[in-house]
Amino acid sequence: MKRNYVGLTLTNYSYMFNFEEEFEHQNTRVWMTNNWTKGFYYCGLYMVIIFLGQLYMKSRPRFELRKALIVWNCMLACFSIIGACRTAPELLHVLKNYGVYHSLCIPSFIEADRVSGFWSWMFALSKLPELGDTVFIVLRKQPLIFLHWYHHITVLLYTWYAYKEYTSSARWFIVMNYCVHSLMYSYYALRAMKLSPPKAMAMLITSMQLAQMVIGCWVNYTSYQFIQQGQSCQVSNLNIQLSFAMYFSYFVLFARFFYKAYISPRSSKKFGEKSPAVPGGFTSNDSKVKAH
Repeated sequence: MKRNYVGLTLTNYSYMFNFEEEFEHQNTRVWMTNNWTKGFYYCGLYMVIIFLGQLYMKSRPRFELRKALIVWNCMLACFSIIGACRTAPELLHVLKNYGVYHSLCIPSFIEADRVSGFWSWMFALSKLPELGDTVFIVLRKQPLIFLHWYHHITVLLYTWYAYKEYTSSARWFIVMNYCVHSLMYSYYALRAMKLSPPKAMAMLITSMQLAQMVIGCWVNYTSYQFIQQGQSCQVSNLNIQLSFAMYFSYFVLFARFFYKAYISPRSSKKFGEKSPAVPGGFTSNDSKVKAH
């Protein structure tokens, strides 16, 4: 459906890079429409690789991979920080000038804004290489918990599905995820460098992740309310159902992790011996990767 964005004042970015200015969202939508189902193939291959990898490593010594881990986390931290800086202004601008309805129901963040559009495309594509997080867990022989691989798989599949639909509420999900990952991967990088961020930083990251899940549920509920009121909204009912189920399940899993890591009696004793835990981060003084 073509929309007329005449009169829409876009975010005043102080600088626009050439690759952002040249971004054509139509081409990316065609590609994603033709290829999004390949995400199931990638996820299936991902599962085979990680569990065969665990079997392969079972009788072999763990790899250290500290330098590679530092580079990997620094790259993802920088990518997330840049992505947050290039997408958050658009969301804030829309909320301030056009309100909640526009932010949830009008996909101008990709159809009319080349900067946020480009970084939304990068966000969708990044979910594939992010599966590489698990490679470090397998090769370093760390516990691979359900939350880690479940999160990776569902995020990739939902993100690609939502992108091909130009889901308007996705602007919220993209900005939140970029912001959380900015701090999360920075934490991982510090731990890989054998530095010791305070426990408060680990708790802050997990709290932000929980807040992200609550806001995600609110976004889906509010979008549904707009649709029920008969207002035009670029979010399908199936998308709302899938997204709500995904965010609610994440909330349950992250809340369980938060309790076990920071509140349960065993957690206080554990913190006397080890560094604070973060889903996907490091859980001991030698910076071992645990989960995502």
